Amino acid sequence: MKSPTGHSPNASDADFLPLLDRDHSILAFNERVFNWAEREDVPLMERLRYLCIVSSNLDEFFEVRAEPHLIANRANDRKGEFTVGTFDRLAETLHALVHRQYALYNDKLLPAFEKQGIRIMSHGERNTAQRGWVKQYFEREVKPLLIPVGLDPSHPFPQVANKSLNFIVRLGGKDAFGRENEIAIVKVPRVLPRFIRMPDKFSGGKLVLVSLSSIIRAHLDALFVGRSVGQFSQFRVTRHSDLAVDEEDVKNLRTALRQGLVHRHYGQAVRLEVSAGCSDYLADFLLDQFELPQKSLFRVPGPVNLVRLTQLIDLADRSDLCFTPYRGSYPKQINPTQSLFDQLKHKDILIHQPFESFDGVLAFLREAVNDPNVLAIKQTIYRTGADSELMDLLREAVRRGKEVMVVVELKARFDEEANINWAEMLESIGAQVVYGVVGLKTHAKMMLITRREGKQLKRYGHLSTGNYNPRTARLYTDISHITADTAITTDMEHVFVHLASQSKLPHLRKLWMAPFQLQRNFIQKIDQLGRAASAGKSCRIVLKMNAVTDEALIDHLMQAGRAGVKIDLIVRGACMLPAQVAGKTDNIRVRSIIGRFLEHSRVFYFREGETEDLYLSSADWMSRNMLRRIELAWPVTDPQARQRIVDECLVAYLHDEVDAWNLTTQGEYVRSPAVHGRPGHGAQQALMARYSRNIERQRG
Repeated sequence: MKSPTGHSPNASDADFLPLLDRDHSILAFNERVFNWAEREDVPLMERLRYLCIVSSNLDEFFEVRAEPHLIANRANDRKGEFTVGTFDRLAETLHALVHRQYALYNDKLLPAFEKQGIRIMSHGERNTAQRGWVKQYFEREVKPLLIPVGLDPSHPFPQVANKSLNFIVRLGGKDAFGRENEIAIVKVPRVLPRFIRMPDKFSGGKLVLVSLSSIIRAHLDALFVGRSVGQFSQFRVTRHSDLAVDEEDVKNLRTALRQGLVHRHYGQAVRLEVSAGCSDYLADFLLDQFELPQKSLFRVPGPVNLVRLTQLIDLADRSDLCFTPYRGSYPKQINPTQSLFDQLKHKDILIHQPFESFDGVLAFLREAVNDPNVLAIKQTIYRTGADSELMDLLREAVRRGKEVMVVVELKARFDEEANINWAEMLESIGAQVVYGVVGLKTHAKMMLITRREGKQLKRYGHLSTGNYNPRTARLYTDISHITADTAITTDMEHVFVHLASQSKLPHLRKLWMAPFQLQRNFIQKIDQLGRAASAGKSCRIVLKMNAVTDEALIDHLMQAGRAGVKIDLIVRGACMLPAQVAGKTDNIRVRSIIGRFLEHSRVFYFREGETEDLYLSSADWMSRNMLRRIELAWPVTDPQARQRIVDECLVAYLHDEVDAWNLTTQGEYVRSPAVHGRPGHGAQQALMARYSRNIERQRG
């Protein structure tokens, strides 16, 4: 699906090429993730996990991306970026993907669970004793928390929270006051588990699970004494949930965001899910209440929230049906018996996560906290999670009297509450907490340590392509770079001062920073290679990141490709650049790697003749990262370190024959052809094997 874009100022009519549609590219990424759920060579519980990941991703897609399409549909708008047509095409793609999800769940995964002795038992399959146990559970654990609301003028349709489980019921007979109010709503509290394990004495010693929705369905009549229960259905509504705060018009951003979090759960409805058997009468009633069109209705033959199926993985507790656990080796460049500060005087340290563990980053911070010569610690926080050893270390640093400055990004989507809590905790014990620059998210990942060494102050820095989150560091591929490079650490100090004081940013010697020069410098680098290629030089660009949607950068890449630069893009998610189009983008190839770990590292390689430059960054090539965020890119100048990154993050992925998808001239992704023949090479599998050998050497 293609989205026409305006002409670039540098593009002729002959060069003009419509870009791929961003939203459909996002959904295409989720289809690639879904393929892992379909693959029979993937362990059963991991297939379920990937199904849940896709469902979670779709939830976020609706929460963030669907509203403008819906608004255009309501307004019958037929021109512009968002129109009736874009809404219809998006709805068609979404319905098809959701249909595939439930077909896989019902036709493949559930029978596979049964073969493994794991059964999700419906009410109709339960014997008398089992029904008795379920009834007791309902009376004891569920019913006391349910408040059925019969609708009438004094009991209007209740506020239904985003993504919560609910039931709608059509009642017969009259209420206690002789009225025929026939519609009732039952809201199900989130605290109730969605699946319950049946005791062994009722399950014959097998693993039998009962869904909460089936328990409530079977006992709806107990909630409406004196009324007959007719039609009913479970339902779930998804709401627009992107927090919008006018930062220019608030006195305290933290307070405004905390207030906004209260209202997030009740934003504009964008999707309605009901049971497949829901009557048209009840479905239309709900659509009317939420002011949604028919195409926003999803009838699903199963749980309305597949994300909650992750609970089955814990309940089953079957390690034989999961991936073999993988724990990254301790970073090979770090000698655990020697001070990291001493080691950094001789060389930089690179950590390739999760193949190498995040423990190396924690060791760096831990040594700084415990070292009496360390005077100050400065760090950015974007996502770190609700329970974090890293934050505990910062708290200990404050307790030990060190100057601690933390730049907390309060607007990290869906992590706002955790970040607000951390900010308040650190502030309460004396840390200096700032929230970056008004109107710009601070997405850069950096930590700066200032240490007294004799009569001098020496800085040590950590820069990363990923988050300071120990949990996701085990699941995402990222590069951590620890350095004592004076130019880089001085630049980092300038950036921290800029974020705190909002004073003018001095000239940076090595760092590139958004929104100032990051986009411009990348464009200059691309154009430089384009001119060199036009002059007959051999030029190469290889870029690895999560998304390519910035139209200016795309335009300059296409120009460089037409000039003769050979370009490879390794893009995990959305990519709007149409590849391999004859006469337009012949020299540009796009591939996506979807593996066991989430590809997250951003690596940018440029070669002109024999001259190589390589940059790491926190930024994807999206307009928001270039123009509306604080982002950093920095060079890796040591030849050995640069070659290691080229080998592990670029070459390995360009030769992946297992987890790779290639973008075709039709704008569609196809699996690497080698998959359909002999066993191929998978970059992540190869890296896991390589670093596992490091673990064996460390043990030896």
